[in-house]
Order: sequence, then C-alpha cells, then structure tokens
Amino acid sequence: MVMMRTWIEPVVAGAQVASSFYDTGLLLVVKHHYNQTTMNSSNEDALQKDISNFYIIHNLILGLVPLLTAYILARIGDKQNRKITICVPLAGYLISRAFLLFVILCDWPIEVMFGSAAINGLTGWFTAYWAGVMAWASQCSSESKRSLRLIVIELVYGLAGFVGSLASGHIFVHFDITKRQGAVLVSCSLVLYTFCLLYSIFVLKPPQLEGVQNSHPQDTLKVSSSSNNRLDSAEPSENSRLLGVKSDASSTAKSSEVFPCKVFICLLFAGAIFYNIAVNGAVDVLPLFLLKKPLSWDPVNIGYGNAAGYLVFITSFLGVYFFSKCLKDLIMTIIGIVSFCMGIIIMAFVRWTFLYYVARAVMMFSLIPLPTIRSVLSKHVQGSSYGKVFVVLQLSLTISAVITSIAFNKIYQAMLDTFSGFCFILSGVIAVLSLIPIGIAAYRYPERPCCTRTE
Repeated sequence: MVMMRTWIEPVVAGAQVASSFYDTGLLLVVKHHYNQTTMNSSNEDALQKDISNFYIIHNLILGLVPLLTAYILARIGDKQNRKITICVPLAGYLISRAFLLFVILCDWPIEVMFGSAAINGLTGWFTAYWAGVMAWASQCSSESKRSLRLIVIELVYGLAGFVGSLASGHIFVHFDITKRQGAVLVSCSLVLYTFCLLYSIFVLKPPQLEGVQNSHPQDTLKVSSSSNNRLDSAEPSENSRLLGVKSDASSTAKSSEVFPCKVFICLLFAGAIFYNIAVNGAVDVLPLFLLKKPLSWDPVNIGYGNAAGYLVFITSFLGVYFFSKCLKDLIMTIIGIVSFCMGIIIMAFVRWTFLYYVARAVMMFSLIPLPTIRSVLSKHVQGSSYGKVFVVLQLSLTISAVITSIAFNKIYQAMLDTFSGFCFILSGVIAVLSLIPIGIAAYRYPERPCCTRTE
C-alpha cells in the first residue's frame, strides 16, 4: 500500500484528461469568438490569422512567465519535498483555467485568457510540473529500468490524452445543459484538476532516495581516484617526486574522463532542443491547418484527430519495450526522430482526412526521443539533482518552444495563400538537424565509462 502511494500515474492521467478537455474547449471558444467579431466572417484567411495571433500571445505568456518560477520550484523540490513541483503547478492550472468558464458563462472578453496564462505561468505551468513528474519517476526507478519507466509515464499521459480528446468533441457538442457550448466541458476539466491536486496533497507519498539510485559512473571514478591517492601517500618520502608525477597523470586522466561527459550532455541537450523545436512548430499550426479548407474539421473530427495523435504514446511505448532489449538508448532516439520526419513530411501534403491518419501512423515512434534523452541524462547526475537538471532541460525546451511558436505562426500566416503545409516541411528539416548531435553522441562516446548505458 505504501508503495502504491508513490505512484504518480493517477495524477498524470487525471491532469492530462483535464488538459485535453480544456485545450479543445479553448480552441473552439476562440474560434467562435473571432468568427463573431471578424468583420468579414466569410473570410477564412482573416479568421485563421486572428486565431493564430491569439495563440501567439497566449503561448508567449505561457512560455516566458514560468522561467524563473519553475527553477525556484525545482530547487525547493530537490531540497525539501518533490510534491512542491507538482502541487503548485496543479493549483495554478485549477485557478487559471477556471477563467475560461467565466468567458463562456459571463461573456468575459477573450483577452481575459491572457491573464489566465500569466497566472498559470507564475505557478510554474507545464515547465515545473513535467520536470517534477520526471524527477519523481526517475527517483522511483532503478537505472536499468529507467527508460522503460519514463516511457510508461508518457504512455499513461498519452492514453489519458487519447480518452480526453476522443470524448471532448462529443461533450462540447452534445452536452449543452447551460445553452453555452463548452461550459460542461470546462467544468469537467476543473473537477479533474481538483481531484489531481487533492490526490497530490493528501495521498501521494514522496519517494525515498536510495544510494544505489544516486550513484553514477563519475562518483565511482572519484572514489577510485581518492583511494589511489591514499595509497600513494603511504609511500616513502624519497619517492615524492615520482608520486607527484603519478598524481598529475591521475588528475589528467580524470579530467579527460569528465570532459567527454560534459560534451555528451551538451550534445543531448542540443538534440532535445532541435527535436522539440521541430515537434512544437508542427503542433502549434496543426489545429489551424485542420480547421481550414480543404479539411474544415468540426468539433467531433477535431477530437478524433487529437485522439489519433495520442495513439503515438502507445506505439512509442511498445517501441521502447521491444527495442530496449536489443538497442541502446540513443539508437532508439534516432529511430524516433526518423519516424517523426517521415510522418510530418506526409502531413504537409494532407488534403483528405484519411491521409492525416496515414501521417499519424508513420509517426508511431515519434515520442521516443525526449523521454529517452531524459533517461540517459538521469544516469549521469546525482538523484538529489534530478529536479534541477530536468527543469533546466524543460526551461531550454520552453524557451525554444516560445520562439518557435511565434516564428511558425507567422510563417503559417505568410504561406496561407501559397502552400499552407510549408511549416511541416520546415519542421521535418529541423528534425533532421537534431540527428546530428544525437548521432555524434551515439557514435563518438559509445564506450566511455561515464557515458555507457547502465544495465
């Protein structure tokens, strides 16, 4: 029973269903608002630009406001209680996303949602929340099972998103008790956030640090080096000059081992950032792409399309489960990147609904890279630093995502009349660039003591 109280999965599942409800509701409420206020509502391009501009500002606030808060929460979580990096963002989600209900029921201006984004950001947003979840899961798992453990968390996240997205369109259309479309959907989202917050506060039990989980290869090198120094100090004094040479050589060897690890970690960060730019750029413009002609999807189809996107969590989990038996982590990462590249190129030429699902099917392993990179990173840092390392990575991803959101939305607006799928082509090219640092890391440091995969 005590062991079950360390499981973070119920929180991940509940929060993601709530998020799926909210995201669908926000998109359709924003579309309805600008459809009413756009001077020429028949001008689809003008409507697309209005929605796009709203999301540029909204995502900019969400991305920039948490930068300082998330790092502070991570430091506090490392030193005191990891629940802090989970509970505080969940409280922010609950408070900020209630604003959408007032927009629907009380006809508040849609610009209120910018204030909602600011409140969400001040409490850490997804940046602090997901870093906290990853730190929690890493601390609860052994090194040999960590890649699988983190992808299981992603699987739960994806299944919850699948269910939430599948149901969200139907709830938005058919459950119209208040005669205000979206009110029931947003209310369900808030109830789920409340459950997650209460579960995190009263049920979730922080995992205990274990020495075996905190150990990593560099610590072993340091212990070995200090032991050799103690043995050397016991030698006769007349050999002190020779011992000095030996000590210098040992120090040089130690430095040569530490440096490749730093380069290795930098390569992992670079690969993660490039891949995150590619994925976020595509994801930011995809909903707009689905709303415009020739697809012109309604709320139900939007829900189905989002649900299909979440199926990648299942296929990626199966990929890690089977690939991890015979392939190294970074090779699995490369497979995931290639899968995304192929699928997103197909997405650029989608003109019929069935082709959208073909593109989604090709991207079946596209979730593998980021959790696998997090797993590799966790094997090269101490357990007491998980929160700080993961939040630094998440902040890097968030900053790049903010810049990407603005750039891709502006590019999408510029290409509406010529080739609206251009952003997906660009996303595929950037994803290919992420193969360079990951490929170097996999090829250059496969046998380094501090970089090999721990079994």
